Amino acid sequence: MNAPLKLGQSIARREDRRFLTGAGRYTDDTAPDGALAVLFVRSPHAHARIAGIDKEAGLASPGVAAIYTAQDTAADKLGHLPAISEIKDEAGNRHREPPHLPMPIGKVRHVGDIVAMIVANTLDQARDAADMLVVEYEELPAVVTAAQALRAGAALVHDDVPGNLMCRWGKGDAAATEAAFAKAAHVAKLSIRSPRQIVHYMETRAAWSAYDAASDLVTVTFGSQGVQIPHRLMCERVLNVGKDKLRLVTEDVGGGFGPKYPIYAEPVLIAWATRKLGRGLRWAADRAELALADSHSRDLVATGELALDAAGKFLGVRVKAEANYGAYVSMFAPTIATTGMAKVISGLYRIPAIRLDFDCAFTNTVPVDAIRGAGKPEALFLLERLVDIAAHETGRSPIELRRLNLLQLGDMPYAAASGYTYDAADCPRLFETALSQADVAGFEARRAASEAAGKRRGLGLSCHLHGTGGIADEHVVVKVEPDRLVARVGTQSQGQGHETIFAQMLSAALGVPVERIEIHQGDTRSIQHGGGTGGSSSTIISGTTLTRAADVVIQRGRDLAAERLETAPADIAYRDGAFEVVGTDRRVGLFELAAWKAFGGDAVFADKIESFPTGVMVCEVEIDTDTGVTRIDRFTAVADTGVVVNPRLLAGQMHGGIVHGLGNALMEEAVYDEETGQLLSGTLMDYALPRADDVPGLQVDTIATPSPNNFLGLKGIGELPTNGAPAALGNAILDALRPLGVHHLDMPITAHKVWKALNR
Repeated sequence: MNAPLKLGQSIARREDRRFLTGAGRYTDDTAPDGALAVLFVRSPHAHARIAGIDKEAGLASPGVAAIYTAQDTAADKLGHLPAISEIKDEAGNRHREPPHLPMPIGKVRHVGDIVAMIVANTLDQARDAADMLVVEYEELPAVVTAAQALRAGAALVHDDVPGNLMCRWGKGDAAATEAAFAKAAHVAKLSIRSPRQIVHYMETRAAWSAYDAASDLVTVTFGSQGVQIPHRLMCERVLNVGKDKLRLVTEDVGGGFGPKYPIYAEPVLIAWATRKLGRGLRWAADRAELALADSHSRDLVATGELALDAAGKFLGVRVKAEANYGAYVSMFAPTIATTGMAKVISGLYRIPAIRLDFDCAFTNTVPVDAIRGAGKPEALFLLERLVDIAAHETGRSPIELRRLNLLQLGDMPYAAASGYTYDAADCPRLFETALSQADVAGFEARRAASEAAGKRRGLGLSCHLHGTGGIADEHVVVKVEPDRLVARVGTQSQGQGHETIFAQMLSAALGVPVERIEIHQGDTRSIQHGGGTGGSSSTIISGTTLTRAADVVIQRGRDLAAERLETAPADIAYRDGAFEVVGTDRRVGLFELAAWKAFGGDAVFADKIESFPTGVMVCEVEIDTDTGVTRIDRFTAVADTGVVVNPRLLAGQMHGGIVHGLGNALMEEAVYDEETGQLLSGTLMDYALPRADDVPGLQVDTIATPSPNNFLGLKGIGELPTNGAPAALGNAILDALRPLGVHHLDMPITAHKVWKALNR
């Protein structure tokens, strides 16, 4: 790595050395020893009025510095934790968003709602004080599912939200869709329930704080997917303090996947209490607390229909859905289930008419928000299952029906009937490449071998895509120092390898070895602008902006080099990390020039965030019909990822995303008791995650159709494989079981579900 790099080279992740040698700077590892311990007391009830809180005994407990309740936060007028995305109903009314306060006043609305904050010298002392805290609850009826919440006469989660309806949202031309279905030769129909999921990242959420009395500055270090948005919201909407009075810092993050993006009550309360006490504080969630405090996702019930003409061409899709939003509106939640589905429900197919209708409901459960894929895996599971069902019902093979309806290269850019424009994709090439690499031609022989062994083998396909998103409040600054480049970016790595990718892009642009490039992120004092990382968009946002900033470095350096070399700027060229007078041997290196006079470059994001990476997956499974156990035998994924910066890191993203999707499809489910609202899968004893022996060897390949939406031709990749994997696995399982009379199984398709279906 001692030479300048080019885009497309595979290099190892630079950050892995410190991660693998125990030198990572994760939040709780960096907390100072003298910080006071924080414990949040959480409601054991899904729905209850708080009749009273007696703090007296707890405050008298040894080592206790303070106990705060909603009475204290209300006295200081702490504000609402807001959503920053929105949806509107057909009349143009914004979604209903009742107050989501750091500690609820008067009523708790889900198990895990914070009712008190205890600060003590040690965590054990805080726990002792929590045992002495007396909270009187008046339990209320709870609604847990969207169906329960929307039922007439249901208990209200919020008294000012009639019928628990957060929003009735629709998208697409209803009249055109009805007309398409009216002329259909066949309509395939399927109802699904997509289970609620929890992200169990390796590093749970944590925070610690420090207070500088001289400047009245509170600094909070916490694991996040970007500090700038929480900083703005905390200062302007919740704490009502100047931005110069609060500094937020994020260093290394052990996994994010979406739930470390929103603003949460815990860092808000820590920042607030730090100023009140004039002392540093620290908190880290345990694994059970994570399940009750961090946003969930994918709690959806939907019925989809796919209309076909007599030749098998798709005419239209319509979906009616109920989305469970939990007790409050989380930061990005309004658009996750709704526009998340709309972005991808056309799949890789020509579908002339699409209509989506959602009832979005409040329930007495943990709020939902984005988790890797953000509304798209469940949408594509519905669509791809419908395609398989339609194929079988009309006497076609799933492969041939897909091939008949795939978008063509000449269709791009394609304006989908759902309202989004797919930028660039070669769907037939993707499809045929995946079939070839998966050796679909040899499947029947493998199926016969499985049957001879008493097993059932199935093959499933998924034609899928992702619509990248995110917030492009990006202002990159690159400073040239005498011995290195220092770049400051507004996105935030949670394991994706930003230090490697961004250094590689600067190395390619400036001809500087990556060892001499530093990437800084996650500090509101030194990085004023940034939208954080979400929506598979960091390389698009920061990568393109870094490349533009490199051009500015060259422009500014050319002027300085002309002064140093005593010539006109027009006579200066930049090559291989140095400025030279054209046609001579007179030159000055980039770093040598910076030692003479400091300079740098900066740029703001100037492209489109949106890109639509596409993929085709082929999955083969073998099922033991005696036990219902599914073994994933072969898995092939081919993705169109646009221009590739680092193939090694891209493969890692593909592998991780596939495993995430397979876990969603096969085993992951957050289960609530529908009467009490108690979370029954709150620990890893009850919530299953994929292990190494659940995953086969993965065959991953890419093709490149550059996106026209940014000047480097990049597409976001992080969520694409998670979007497609559940459908490919689901179709494979149902392909194996269909001859035995099993029509459909909802995720997670556990061994128990399969066994029950076979033994009805």
